[in-house]
This record gives sequence, structure tokens and C-alpha cells, in this order.
Amino acid sequence: MELLLLAFLGKPLWMWLLFLGVVIALLAFDLGVLHKDSHEIGVAESLRMSAMYIVLGVAFSGFVYWQMGTEPAAQYLTAFVVEKTLAMDNIFVIALIFGFFAVPREYQHRVLFWGILGVIVLRAIMIGLGATIVANYQWVLYLFAVFLIFTGIKMMFVQEASHDLEGNRLVRFMRKHFRITDQFHGNKFIVKQADPKTGKLVRYGTPLLMALVMIEIADLVFAVDSVPAVFTITTDPYIVYTSNIFAILGLRALYFALSAILHRFAYLKYALSILLVFIGSKIFIADLMGWEKFPPTWSLGITFAILGVGVIYSLWKTNGSKAEETRSHPAGE
Repeated sequence: MELLLLAFLGKPLWMWLLFLGVVIALLAFDLGVLHKDSHEIGVAESLRMSAMYIVLGVAFSGFVYWQMGTEPAAQYLTAFVVEKTLAMDNIFVIALIFGFFAVPREYQHRVLFWGILGVIVLRAIMIGLGATIVANYQWVLYLFAVFLIFTGIKMMFVQEASHDLEGNRLVRFMRKHFRITDQFHGNKFIVKQADPKTGKLVRYGTPLLMALVMIEIADLVFAVDSVPAVFTITTDPYIVYTSNIFAILGLRALYFALSAILHRFAYLKYALSILLVFIGSKIFIADLMGWEKFPPTWSLGITFAILGVGVIYSLWKTNGSKAEETRSHPAGE
């Protein structure tokens, strides 16, 4: 019992084990019960899965409140909302990756599921390193803040670059240095088949493996924005990590519903850019006002307001896009 009470990154070991136990149980239930057999996930199932993860993610704030108090609970909820929203762009990239490798919809959940395991490990490493750096060099938070402000301004005014996966260096590297087959072999990532030169059975990576690697790299790139954003909300590694993982779990589940309507959120990037500037500026506002830190409840309220306006404006501006698309491509053409 004494071992469970030992502190790890500022929290008792049992709190970390409890969270990891919940995540492992969710993943086991997801793959072992809900998706034991590969099948195409429809919008309704996607929404149900996402609602389940959102409810659990929000409910976890109750545990944070019970163990840590009101302020950490507000910080957790703010970090949860920010992380989930910033990961919207990740959904767009995932859709591009699946489209490029022509991954059948019935296998997409398997790729995203195993991708979650990589996220759990990679985010743990990044957050652990970030927490250690911030604990020893507090001024790094100001660098994070400036980076977020710069990123937000850049997102507002700079046109998005096109994602050319055919010319992607990682794709070219994998195809050049590893045995990769262009054929799908069910839901397998690696298969054995005859080498055309020697005739011997050797292992080949399938397009599912390529898609999985690309999605992991994409998440690592997006984490460069999202992890510093959460550290400017709170420096508590437990809140940073748990909010990150719960947000990503739910967003991967929501992918199958959102991928079909991403065009309706075309203007959300402006809200995200304002949100990044706000998050980055909080530390400077707190210093200017003589506060120890920016009030967490204010932060949560302002975050909801910015995102709410962004979603409503985006849905309003794209309201006629579906009808216009239907008129441009009538049924039967």
C-alpha cells in the first residue's frame, strides 16, 4: 500500500494507475466487445461512441475535483476542451491519409485504435519532458506563450499548405527501405509472402501499416501545438496528460461522423487562431494585472465563448454548401 502512495510527477502513484486502468479498460471494451469484428462504422455508431468518451472525459473532472479541488477541475475541463478542438485539424489529415492509401472504411477503426496506443506513449514522453523542463526553467512558459501567439496569428493570415502525400519524405523512405505491398490483406498490418527475387517467405508491410505510421507522425506534429497550449493552462502533469488522452480518445471515435461534414467547419480555424492567441496571452495578462495566474473559471468561460461563436459562424457560413453541391451534381449525373 505504501508503494501506491509514492509520489510520481507530483501525484500519488495510485492516481496514475487508476487513470491508466480506466483507459486500458476502455480500449479493451472498444476492441474486444464493440469492434471485435472489423466493420464499417456509421455516423450513428460514431456519435454514440464519441458521446460515451465525452461523458467519461467530463466525468473524470469530478474525480479531479474530489482529489484536487475546484481550480484544478476547471483547468482540466479547459485543457480537455482546448485539446479536443485543436485536434480537429488532425481529423482532416487522418481523412487525407485514409483517402491516399484507399483504406476501406471497415479497417479504419483498427488503424485508429492502434494509433491510440502510440499516442498514449508519445504524449507521456512529451508531457514528462515538458513538465521536467517547466519545473526547472519556469521562463519556458513564456516561450510556449509566445509560440502559441505566433501560431495563432499565422493560422489566421497564412494560407494552409497542401498535403502532398505522394511526395512525402516519410512515404518515400518507407517504400524505398522496407518491403511494402500495395495490396490489403484483411485487417493485417504485416503479412508474409514470397520475395519475388528469392521465393522465400518474408514479411511485408501493408497499406494499413503505412497509414498507421503516417497518423502517428501527424499526431506528433499536432502535439507540438497542443501540448504547449495545455502547459500554459496548467503545469500539473497529471491534468495535462489525462485531459490530453481523454480528448483524443473521444475525437478518434468522432472521426467517422465528422469526416463526412468537415466542410461545415471551414471557418473554425479563425476561432482556433483566436483561441491560441488568448491562451498564449493569459500569462502576460496575469503578470500585467498582478495576478498569480489567470482565473481558471474565466479561462474556461472564454474558451467556450470563442469556440461557440466559431462553430455557430462556421455552420452559418456553410449552410448552403450542401444544397449547392447537390444542385451542381444532381442525382444520376
